[in-house]
Amino acid sequence: MFFLILISGCIGYYAGITKIAVEWKNFQPSVEVVNKEPPPSVSKADFAPLWTVMQKLEATYYDRKVIDAQKFVDGAITGLVGSLDDPYTVYLPPVKNNDFKQGLAGKFEGIGAELGMKEKQIIIVAPLDGSPAQKAGLRAGDLIVKVNSDFTNGWSLSEAVDKIRGPKGTSVILTVLQKSELTTKELAIIRDTITIKSVISWTKKIKDIDELNKKTDVFKGVENEKITYVRLSQFGDNTNAEWQSVAVQIDRELKVDKDIRGVVLDVRNNPGGYLTDAVYIISEFIKDGAAVMQEDRNGDRIGYKVNGKGLLYKVPLVVLINRGSASASEIVAGAIQDYKRGVLVGETSFGKGTIQQAEDLGGGSGLHITIAKWLTPNGNWVHQKGLTPDIKADVDTKDPSHDAQLEKAVEELVKE
Repeated sequence: MFFLILISGCIGYYAGITKIAVEWKNFQPSVEVVNKEPPPSVSKADFAPLWTVMQKLEATYYDRKVIDAQKFVDGAITGLVGSLDDPYTVYLPPVKNNDFKQGLAGKFEGIGAELGMKEKQIIIVAPLDGSPAQKAGLRAGDLIVKVNSDFTNGWSLSEAVDKIRGPKGTSVILTVLQKSELTTKELAIIRDTITIKSVISWTKKIKDIDELNKKTDVFKGVENEKITYVRLSQFGDNTNAEWQSVAVQIDRELKVDKDIRGVVLDVRNNPGGYLTDAVYIISEFIKDGAAVMQEDRNGDRIGYKVNGKGLLYKVPLVVLINRGSASASEIVAGAIQDYKRGVLVGETSFGKGTIQQAEDLGGGSGLHITIAKWLTPNGNWVHQKGLTPDIKADVDTKDPSHDAQLEKAVEELVKE
């Protein structure tokens, strides 16, 4: 199954090379080694230092209670994938793998914030709508300096998720550095059960959209025109079914209500998810062509074609993006921009341009491996640079109730 990683969880590799040679020397493990034979497709390597370290730890570490051979193995595997210096290629022990799957299923316990890495620092990619993280004041782009009393320097994504997640009703203190701020601040957040609905929508007259600034003359004369708004918060297990229900409803409204000027598709703070879901959503708006290109390790490219079953091919469209829009949401926005199917409004997106494959390893653990790049239909690789909006729009930092980006999107739809 291919998907783009949900950054909060951290997301096989086809080696196909020669046999490994292992020097066992005189190591005698204190526990039974269930399986020590290397697969024939792995390259030559000397495992003697690993066994030596394990032996010395078991023999001399002062606290025998924490010695656990399976934890040694889990740690070794984590270090193995970490040597690639790719935050999206990760080994997930059973608990973390289960947490990741729950996130895609739309339900987990924690603070409700998607995490990412930039320049080896843990950052907030996006607080989820209505989550404890959002209510506490976390913003996309915030740098997490400490979790409780522990500095995050050198942490992996999976370590950060493990420290921040926790049972409902418990608290965690995050020390964050927010954009344009010179000093850090501490935010105490009470964890809760996070239930994610992927798709929400409404159709309203412009004068009834609370988030717009009613004091301006931008919408003078068109106050009674209507806008359909669709918020897409992630690409998870239920996204396609939720989207289909919304798309059918929008199609019905468009056929009977001529006051609807168009659709605003909001993928701000959408951290991504399944690649196939992104193709599904693109197919709603684009009738022919490749939704996204995949480039493998040999440089070969294949295209994922749209399915030609959409309902909204002709409706005027504006897509809202920001620095929290990542991976699958960038695939959708990138295709719409390349085909000039709609206008991108907002801020430069996050910039995650790789594809991960997830494999269950047995016993509940999982391995997520970056197997390819993805590119927009025109061949643009957004990795670490993001998508540039057609129309730049910043947030209103003085008035949080005023959504200046949504206002610019609506303005674009109703302009002559």
